[in-house]
Amino acid sequence: MQYPKYRPRRLRTNTLIRKLVREEHLSVNDLIMPLFVRPGSGLKLEIPSMPGNYQFSVDTLVEEVRELANLGIPGVILFGIPQKKDELGSEAYADDGIIQKAIRAIKNKISNILVITDVCMCEYTNHGHCGFVTKDEKTGEHQVDNDETLKLLSREALSHANAGVDIVAPSDMMDGRVDAIRNILDENGFEGIPIMSYAAKYASAFYGPFRDAAESPPSFGDRKSYQMDPANSREALREVSLDIDEGADIVMVKPALPYLDIIRLIKDTFEHPVAAYNVSGEFSMVKAAHEKGWIDEKAVALESLIGMKRAGADIILTYWAKDAARWLKECAI
Repeated sequence: MQYPKYRPRRLRTNTLIRKLVREEHLSVNDLIMPLFVRPGSGLKLEIPSMPGNYQFSVDTLVEEVRELANLGIPGVILFGIPQKKDELGSEAYADDGIIQKAIRAIKNKISNILVITDVCMCEYTNHGHCGFVTKDEKTGEHQVDNDETLKLLSREALSHANAGVDIVAPSDMMDGRVDAIRNILDENGFEGIPIMSYAAKYASAFYGPFRDAAESPPSFGDRKSYQMDPANSREALREVSLDIDEGADIVMVKPALPYLDIIRLIKDTFEHPVAAYNVSGEFSMVKAAHEKGWIDEKAVALESLIGMKRAGADIILTYWAKDAARWLKECAI
């Protein structure tokens, strides 16, 4: 197609026309707010590395979720900090665990918001890894036992279903965990509970503030043996394909901003809804730069979120969800 040498810019200069011809639109309906819950009462403890985000006790969590629902945010995803950690992460699947209590409390008080739960072991184990850990007696090296971990994750997902969760979201990156969770849910009459799989979760340096928030840094080694290499893109397609075959209803890419190409690749390859997790490091960098007076947090946050939409994300998990819901009432983007 031939264009004139000098093209008129009328479509770019008029604000109302710009809105009319905009290719992508960010809506409050796209957003999921991550929340952290811990034992106690009357608690709302700000997370130092994530300003404006908190660890809540169940009672204050309910009030926060009510406020989010009133803003029109369609869902929250819950992460738990247990009373006590142990080698098997037993509070992850306890009937009276912190997440199970939180689900019941929210569902008892608020009907117009989805409750999604992170299904993983790292917050609940005393070693901070995402599963069952074994030690080689000869070398002294630790390894995560994939198959034993599946048993724990299945129990955790079932306990969340029993508590009334709407969606479970396994984040551990163990092989076969979607199949194991789908089977145990179906066998116990929870065929209608969707699975939002962290399908392409990278071994990223952007998770640091989250590990403060969830109190879940590994006590030895790292998670590179079960999370993805940041250099790989074709591997993401294999991981997503496997999760879809095992029964995932929604597939997620984590982190979001350094992996916009992966979001687009998955969106163009599969017909499943794609979620993007705008992770803690992405959020905290902008917060820190804003506090220094170097950038405008609102402008950068909204630009980042629309970039995720443009890349193909249908759902965005972001610590800006609450703020973005308010900002979007002021201006459409």
